[in-house]
Amino acid sequence: QAQLVESGGGLVQAGGSLRLSCAASGRTFSGSTMGWFRQVPGKDPEFVATISWSGGATYYADSVQGRFIISRDNAKNTLYLQMNNLQPEDTAVYYCAASRSPLASSPDRYDYWGRGTQVTVSS
Repeated sequence: QAQLVESGGGLVQAGGSLRLSCAASGRTFSGSTMGWFRQVPGKDPEFVATISWSGGATYYADSVQGRFIISRDNAKNTLYLQMNNLQPEDTAVYYCAASRSPLASSPDRYDYWGRGTQVTVSS
């Protein structure tokens, strides 16, 4: 059974950094577009970043552009999100997801989802 498991979340002060990982198991996602989303209670999932199957193309939400970096290691079947200069508004549960579509920012285009990891940024 295909599974995505996020890790690396936690509590950090504003201006700090965290690196999220998303480990895939049960099948390879090396041919899939991968993405990160985040969600706060009462709101819809918000697109954060996406990366093509090869890692050669990436796309970011304006709110994280220049601060976050998405990357992947297909040999390890793992997706990453390096988050720098974190701000309180980045507080959310972060989810990784896999899509059979090209780079996509809509959660509707993603077929597999992890269970999420909490990121909390204190001011």
